[in-house]
Amino acid sequence: MNSPSIPFLDLITPHRQLKDELAKVFDRALETAGFVGGSMVTDFEQEFSRFCGTRHCIGVGSGTDAVRFALITAGVKPGDVVLTVPNTFIATTEGISQAGATPDFVDVDERTYNVDPQQILKYLQVRCSVDGTTGRVYNRRLGKPVTAVVPVHLYGQPADMDSIAEIADRFGLLVVEDACQAHGAEYYSRKEKVWKKAGAMGRAAAFSFYPGKNLGACGEAGAVTTNDDEIARHVRMLRDHGQSRKYYHDMEGYNGRLDAIQAGILHAKLAHLGEWNESRRQAAVRYREMFNAANGSEFPPYEPDWSKPVYHLYVIRVRDRDSLLRRLAEENIGAGIHYPVPLHLQKAYDSFGYKSGDFPVTEKVASEIVSLPMFPNLSAEQQTRVVRAILRFISESREQTVLSASSRTA
Repeated sequence: MNSPSIPFLDLITPHRQLKDELAKVFDRALETAGFVGGSMVTDFEQEFSRFCGTRHCIGVGSGTDAVRFALITAGVKPGDVVLTVPNTFIATTEGISQAGATPDFVDVDERTYNVDPQQILKYLQVRCSVDGTTGRVYNRRLGKPVTAVVPVHLYGQPADMDSIAEIADRFGLLVVEDACQAHGAEYYSRKEKVWKKAGAMGRAAAFSFYPGKNLGACGEAGAVTTNDDEIARHVRMLRDHGQSRKYYHDMEGYNGRLDAIQAGILHAKLAHLGEWNESRRQAAVRYREMFNAANGSEFPPYEPDWSKPVYHLYVIRVRDRDSLLRRLAEENIGAGIHYPVPLHLQKAYDSFGYKSGDFPVTEKVASEIVSLPMFPNLSAEQQTRVVRAILRFISESREQTVLSASSRTA
């Protein structure tokens, strides 16, 4: 008899638990006909800005909208170059391109999977030159100014923002956070000696509320957070066809508004986000303890002392990933890969001219990563099954390797 299925992600249970709260949101929208804008949007924006520790939150239609609007309003211009990592979802670079800029890549830190600040510095020192008159940094190959960097807080783990900010200040770059996977993650600033939330450390930040996120809507949704009043004002116009007030358009904008029903759903869920994040952290602790107890200390993700991740994903690395995924599927255990093909090797970016080997850390990581089940109501019993299945697979693989080596030397 097959064991019960362990899902990779459980979106059903929390919605069942909050069914009455979420139904009230829909009832309110029907009773008021407030479907676009209005108090449900502003109520959520105010509460999420408080949660992040920022002056402003501006709800938008998606995380991709958020990246695009944050970059445009922070000052990125068409023709600029914006640095980010190839180890991220394509929405990061789509937002850069849709802002009129050119995305370019630097490699990641093999422990955190986030951008390696030393690779940013190397890029600026080796591949760029500084205009003696303006002080602007130019990519010599592209002949374009490098004006911004987008660190991605991948898997719910903050990037090393102090180091990134120091380099950005030195070379005059804007910093816009991609916090789409990091709702509630915290970073300890050694410079300021204070913990800061993701979304509160750059000139602006982008969040996605896609349903599978730690804070997820029941559809598409996103937000920009910022402490800059002008950026906030500009994003509010951009998301609403460039209107400063109804039918008065200060600029061409976009249809990038946050639906009122989605805002109401997010507001209801936000009250539970702290508890959900803590449940994820406890699940991560259990995974770590289980792996360590079985001498599998190479599996738990690296967690720097300056980081309080929220474990949007729990990612391990194995060499024979595809075989492990097949084994987990045979045992009714869900798993995923985030992300199997780095952006610099995607067909969409063939024109960039990158090739295999250009970002070795990213490419190595991309061939080995496996995302294990991770959600707030994940039980210890379910995790025990997951860990045992992985350790059995690894043990059998090692035995097979030894047998193969023995047969070659016999």
